[in-house]
Amino acid sequence: MANGILGKKIGMTQIFSPEGQAIPVTVVEAGPCVVVQKKSVATDGYDAIQLGFEEKKERLVNKPMKGHFNKAGVKPRRFLREIRLDSGESYDLGQEIKVDIFNEGEYVDVTGTSKGKGFAGVIKRWNFNRAAMSHGSMYHRRPGSLGATDPARVFKGRKLPGRLGGVRTTVLGLQLAKVDPERNLLLIKGAIPGANGSLVFIRKTVVRAKRANQK
Repeated sequence: MANGILGKKIGMTQIFSPEGQAIPVTVVEAGPCVVVQKKSVATDGYDAIQLGFEEKKERLVNKPMKGHFNKAGVKPRRFLREIRLDSGESYDLGQEIKVDIFNEGEYVDVTGTSKGKGFAGVIKRWNFNRAAMSHGSMYHRRPGSLGATDPARVFKGRKLPGRLGGVRTTVLGLQLAKVDPERNLLLIKGAIPGANGSLVFIRKTVVRAKRANQK
């Protein structure tokens, strides 16, 4: 069974529990996704299915991709991602995968591209402490010493100013507050990576399974 689905982040809101407690949630329009390709150990060395999400105008698709979608008998999709499976034989090309693969209260891992914040200094990027702001100090928000002077070089991994955000990020172990199959919506407790309207990948969490095995 597929353990993940593609979706689009809509934004954040809040819902209320039966006890009246406010729960912050992120709304995700998840699916429906279609199976565009199947891979197997015999032909590709591993088992997987390729999912397509969000329809795309045919005139915007090049010829190789048109052939790829025509082979599966589906309309062009904007996003394509693979999901590894133990076996993809139980799926057919063109089959839809919806949010009903998840259950309310289940835990998931969410992967997306974090918001890009441009060039940032070490205080914002790495949470450095600032220097004194008074008594004649001229060293307020600089990175400080770069380490040993004998090698006459900067060591790899040194925390310095640079680009912040805009990277692939995964948040583990978030709980599904609500599953709405009629509107293809998932309400995930807490915040997830990315800006509103960005692509996210939601899968059943691997953290709790690993912890259960360790016990």
